[in-house]
This record gives sequence, C-alpha cells and structure tokens, in this order.
Amino acid sequence: MTTTGSGTDGALPFPAGFAWGAATAAYQVEGAADADGRGPSVWDTFSHTPGAVHGGDTGDVACDTYHRYREDVELMASLGLNAYRFSISWPRVQPAGRGAVNQKGLDYYRALLDQLRERGIAATVTLYHWDLPQALQDEGGWAVRETARRFADYAAIMAEALGDRVTRWITLNEPQVVASHGYLTGEHAPGVRDAAAAAATTHHLLLGHGLAVQALRAVTPDTPVGITLDMHPVQVIGNQRPDVLEQARLITDAVQNGLFLEPVLQGSYPAQARTPLLPPESVIAAGDMDTISQPLDFLGVNYYSAVYLRAGDPDDLRRNEEPARCAVPGVVEYRPGWLEQTPMGWLIDADGLYDLLLRLSKEAPGLPLYVTENGCAAEDYVNQHGQVNDGERVSYLHQHLEAAARAINDGARLAGYFVWSLLDNFEWGWGYQKRFGIVFVDFGTQRRIPKSSARFYSDVVRANAVPSLSPGRRPLG
Repeated sequence: MTTTGSGTDGALPFPAGFAWGAATAAYQVEGAADADGRGPSVWDTFSHTPGAVHGGDTGDVACDTYHRYREDVELMASLGLNAYRFSISWPRVQPAGRGAVNQKGLDYYRALLDQLRERGIAATVTLYHWDLPQALQDEGGWAVRETARRFADYAAIMAEALGDRVTRWITLNEPQVVASHGYLTGEHAPGVRDAAAAAATTHHLLLGHGLAVQALRAVTPDTPVGITLDMHPVQVIGNQRPDVLEQARLITDAVQNGLFLEPVLQGSYPAQARTPLLPPESVIAAGDMDTISQPLDFLGVNYYSAVYLRAGDPDDLRRNEEPARCAVPGVVEYRPGWLEQTPMGWLIDADGLYDLLLRLSKEAPGLPLYVTENGCAAEDYVNQHGQVNDGERVSYLHQHLEAAARAINDGARLAGYFVWSLLDNFEWGWGYQKRFGIVFVDFGTQRRIPKSSARFYSDVVRANAVPSLSPGRRPLG
C-alpha cells in the first residue's frame, strides 16, 4: 500500500489518495423545511410533537444550508477537505415519496454538487438518513414492504438526475437506529413503539438497500455503492464465568453488529441474535436475502463507542454497571473507569475503532472501508476572543485518527475518513443541546466559526498524516 507523509517527527501517514471529509445529514442542517415544494418528513412531524425533542427544537431552520451551501463548501475547501458526505432529503425531491418529482429540490442538489466539483471536493451521497416522507409513513412506513419498492424507485430517480456528479453512493445510514429508535422504543421519528413493526422494519430497510443497489447500478454502473452501519465492538472484562461471558459477547455482537452486517455480507440473519428486531420468517419472501446481499463496492462504518461486558448481578448493579442488553443472567454492561466519556455519556475508546477496522477487513477481505462518521459532542462556547477552543474534541479526533492510521499499517483497508460533523446541527432528540461540529454555528445569526478541532483536522488532512501518540505522550488539546 502506497502511503504519503514522511513518518518522521512521530507522524503516522495515510495512503495516497485517502478521502478526507466531513459529514452532515439533510434534516440536521438544511432547514428550509417548507421551501420550494419540499414535503414533510417523519422528522418534521416528530419534532413538532410536544415533548418529543429536547427544548421543543425542530429542524425548520437548523443550519440553513439550503441557502448557505456555497459558504459551507468554501469552509470545507479552506480546510483542505477533498470529500463531503451529505444526504438527500427524500421529501425535498419527491414530496409524497412516490410519483411526481420536485424540480426545485433537484436543482438545489445539482447546484450543491456543482459547487463541490468546482472546489475539487468529491461527493459521497447518502440516499436515506432517516427523513422518510410523511406520506409513506401514513401508509405504514418501513414496517410495510411497499416502502422498500418506493425507495428503489427514488434511488433510480436520483441516479438519473445526479449520477454524473456523484463520486459514491450510500443507500442507508444506520438502519439499525431507524428500526430500534424509530419503531421499537419510539425515541426517534416516527415515534412508533411496536415490536412487530420494528422487526418488519429491519427486513424492509435491508430489502430497500438491496433494491436500491440494483437500481443505482442499472443507471450508474461505474459509481461505487455501499451502505453505512453503526458498529460497536464488544469486549469482555475479567475471567469470571468465561463460558457465560463468551455467550453474552456473541449475542451482544450479533445484536449490535451482525443483525445488519451479516445479511449484507452473507445473505443471512445471525443465529445468535436475540432481539425484538430480528425479522420473523413471515416477512422474508423468496429471493429477499439474495437481493439484500448484493455485492458492495465499499462499507461505511459509523463508530462512536464500544460495549464492555463483565460478570455481575443485574438486580444489584454496582457503579458504572447497567443491565446487559443481551439479557444473559449473571452479565452486566460496564463503563470502565479508565475510559473517559463524552457529554453524551459515550465511552471514548479509540482502540475500539482499531479493532473494528481490522475485524471488518478480515471478515470482508478486499472490501474498502470508509469511516463515514466519527466524532463527539463537547461543551463548546465562543470565548471573549471570538474563538472556540474545543480541546476535548481535538484530543478525541487525535486518538481516533491515530488508531485509524495504526489499523491501516496493520492491514485494514481503510480508504477514507469523514468527521462527524462539519457543523453544529439539529442533533435529533437532543435538539440543539449537543454540539458535534468542527465548525461552531450561532443558530441565532447562522454565523460559522471554525473551532480548534477544525484547525487540527485541517493540519492532518494537509499532511495526510497524524502525529503519533507514542507511550506517555498526551494527545493534542
């Protein structure tokens, strides 16, 4: 593997041609919720439901990138980024999720793509980042099979309209979260709490992915197509009850990772998965698994945290323990005290990213990997000098980029990295209370202020190398 960067002064190089980008999602940044013919999405409906989102926040305005995309593209160019991952708002281009196309919506994405191309920034386009047209939800949403067919039709429309401007396609973002949070617990849009609907949603999302892959390749056969999954490596602590802990690890891994990864790569659901999200045979038609397991051109990985298991009593939890989602008696999930946590309560564990990239490279040899999201919320504020010094995020990014470089050196086929997120934005159920951006957004004025993390990330991008975290050396920030 050819790399650039001298490797001197403790710098770890990345491969030549590495994709350095930032990521956003349509509903989180675009705003312009009712502009130019856009139809409502499930997130419009959900965020306007009293009590659904922290502080009553909505994505009506968000970062207003619908009107400010030129400014944001210039921001990316100023940081030296060569890639941008964004999603298309399905109801902006097809308001009812079927039938007539909204030309003004297509024009917006064409203009954005042209602006990116002008600045030498390759577009990674996600077709679905959770904003289902409300009209389709009114007909049952992802819990009904027809939505998968409508998604394939939408994919074909996007390929015809935008395919000459797109560098790579992503069908779905984190389908597991859609099924679990949207249809099982109701924490996310559409706010459904129905185990049967959630299980059907799992299968129909995956079927929609497979059908969309076919539709995209029929129109843009030379454009790489992949899917983005959220992944959580599972670790076991301690040597008490090793057989029970191994059983718990296998079940947890099947639920957290295998439920969507195994169908995509192998065409089957994991036998170890014990979860309400596992589809029953009644929703799986002949040929479905072959459709779902269409060969991928790459795999997108969203990584934020790992899961730790240890022996314990779920009925008598100790400090940093929680009931294990695998529900194996005598096992608890644990938050190791030696690991820091983000303001979201997520463990900061860069070694988990290293382990995950190597695992995936072994399970799917030859398949390029992209880290399509990685980042953290921080308690950001503008200081008296008009600056945002987010040292915690700098440290987080430093650790994870160093882990990614080590993984590449040890054989992982990582082809790109997209920081989450370019901008502070509407953070789903948290509204505007959690900031993930490397660029600060004053939501009252829409002023953008690159943070310290943006400068750090830009330095890594321009060097195509990250300073090494040698033993005893603290990360920058």
